[in-house]
Amino acid sequence: MNAKSGIIYGSLLLALGVIIGAFGAHGLEKMVEASKLATFETGVRYHFYHAFAILLTSIIALIKPQMNITRPILFFSIGILLFSFGCYSYVVTGVKAIAIIVPFGGVSFIVGWVMLAMGARKLN
Repeated sequence: MNAKSGIIYGSLLLALGVIIGAFGAHGLEKMVEASKLATFETGVRYHFYHAFAILLTSIIALIKPQMNITRPILFFSIGILLFSFGCYSYVVTGVKAIAIIVPFGGVSFIVGWVMLAMGARKLN
């Protein structure tokens, strides 16, 4: 992924985060109990953190084009999919088995940050 694509992708993920967050705040508020709403909000929060991470990583690549941003962005994306969308799906469906994938998303976030650090270490 190049810097331009990453900025576009990160921006669209942020827009999606706003939409999902609004749904949680206005649509789910009366449909689920407070503990499930907190789980949904955690999913939204991590969605935002890592969409911002994708955006920031892409901006760094504009300054340091030799930095490979593909792997960090891939792992941040997998994390959003497994962690955040796992939280969203669990809250909306109530299927507890979905919650099994959430920790794998957390691990993907960690791997993404480590990949980013390793890439930065190679910079001059």
